[in-house]
Amino acid sequence: MSAVVCEAVCRTFHQGDALITGLDHVSLEIQPGEFLCLSGPSGSGKTTLLNAIGALDTPDGGEITVGGQRLGSLSRAELAELRLRRIGFVFQAYNLIPVLTARENVEFVMQVQGLSAARRRAVADEMLAAVGLAGLEERRPAQLSGGQQQRVAVARAVASGPDLVLADEPTANLDSHSSAHLMDLFEQLNGERGVTFVIATHDPGVMGYARRLVRMLDGRVVADEAQTPQRMAHE
Repeated sequence: MSAVVCEAVCRTFHQGDALITGLDHVSLEIQPGEFLCLSGPSGSGKTTLLNAIGALDTPDGGEITVGGQRLGSLSRAELAELRLRRIGFVFQAYNLIPVLTARENVEFVMQVQGLSAARRRAVADEMLAAVGLAGLEERRPAQLSGGQQQRVAVARAVASGPDLVLADEPTANLDSHSSAHLMDLFEQLNGERGVTFVIATHDPGVMGYARRLVRMLDGRVVADEAQTPQRMAHE
């Protein structure tokens, strides 16, 4: 069973009196365990496609299937459950909760899932250690650097055990050193846990990690090719 199937997905937006095409009949199939990058300039449709796959936005046409479930046939509650159980999100703006500690931010989704306090803490501390933040569990976002906040966001995204992680420009606010470490972590989670990664980026260094590169332009897929990963140098 495919991790994601997009069939002729369309999405338009109203901008004043104009109708803007965000996605133009996008068809794409992603297998479990893939490490895929969506590339293209701003406005090419990368983020729009991620939001549609993650059930954060609803297409105007076509169909998206995630883990065998057709999103268009699910209720709002069922979509929320799918996002909670199956999908992890890493946003460019981190989206951490300012009043919570790093540990509490990572625990948040697991708490909603109903895991016990002891289990949440154990998993959160394990994931924070995995992203290089052991010893910083009690710090709030304002006490962390941008790179550290992004690592907390990654730990939160994967702590709940998703099958699929969607990352939107995850290195946009990071220096090259932090970017390389973050991508190494994604690659490790992909290899060790079999998590499927779909990463939207315009960063050539991030694209180098992908084993499959899908190029978008004006809401369409214009190229879809396998490649040999070329990792960033650690400065």
